[in-house]
Amino acid sequence: MPSTETFAFRLNVTAWVISGLALIFVLATHLLPALLAGLLVHELVHIVAARIHIKQLQGTKPKLIAIALLATIIVSTIIAAIVGIATFFHSDMGNLSVLLQKMAEILEGSKTTLPAWVVGYIPANAEGLQLIIVTWLREHATEAKTIGKDAIIAGAHILVGLILGMLISLYEVRNGTVLRPLSAALTERSIKFANAFRRVVFAQVRIAAINAFLTWLYLAVALPLVDIHLPLVKTMVALTFLLGLLPVVGNLISNAIIIIVSLSFSLKAATVSLVFLVVIHKLEYFLNAKIVGTQIKAHAWELLLAMLAMESVFGLSGVIAAPIYYAYLKDELSSQKLI
Repeated sequence: MPSTETFAFRLNVTAWVISGLALIFVLATHLLPALLAGLLVHELVHIVAARIHIKQLQGTKPKLIAIALLATIIVSTIIAAIVGIATFFHSDMGNLSVLLQKMAEILEGSKTTLPAWVVGYIPANAEGLQLIIVTWLREHATEAKTIGKDAIIAGAHILVGLILGMLISLYEVRNGTVLRPLSAALTERSIKFANAFRRVVFAQVRIAAINAFLTWLYLAVALPLVDIHLPLVKTMVALTFLLGLLPVVGNLISNAIIIIVSLSFSLKAATVSLVFLVVIHKLEYFLNAKIVGTQIKAHAWELLLAMLAMESVFGLSGVIAAPIYYAYLKDELSSQKLI
């Protein structure tokens, strides 16, 4: 018979291997939307339930009813938010195709005001910009030709994930059985991963919200005060928030959009926007260090390195998953006093 320490070590190793393979499987089979959606519901249910003291209710049945109602409200709210975002970006006010066409027109018309060395890097016309974007998509996402089908599948995965998150929350209320050793070890891994998700995602939402608010102050308040009125302000603010959910990389993309649109007014406006966005970008590094970094004890460069490595293997899904996976990995290593 193996000693207690040997058995515990083997148990942990087995749980780590299974958990690692499961996380890789999620990325390899494009199930990340379902995983994130389920975790979002699960964590929100736990947070809100703790705030309104549902666990203090006497009896399993009242707790089940309360959790079921709470989970239903949370899932309905998330679905309504997704539908609202999709509707906004398909409306005349927030249409992404309109933004793309506007950016192409701005670049085409700015050649007379930009320095000659910059003009050489600008596409000749709107079709040229479109060609560059299409080429980039083909290089970085081979599934671009089936993006409509993939969007439907991702939407179905998200819906299933939302339902699973709700069901797991209900199961935890009813479950009172004693787990066997491997089940207990895997449950511990799941709890650590869920905690990593909560720390990273909720912190990044706060950062994205702050960035979006400061961008709104700049585009909708500060610039109009000096008689600079840029088009598609609401679309750019919305994109700043959504892209800001991706640490560092999302901020760079939204910054590029704002600078190009600022060229529609003047080169001076674009320069001012660049200076402003550099300040915001530095602020994001500070926020990452203070908010995300404090939560997972990691610097912004660590997250960026993890995102680059994961992107090279799993593409966009790797970029999205990298901060969460990295936070979970550091938590596991720290708990074993290896780092």
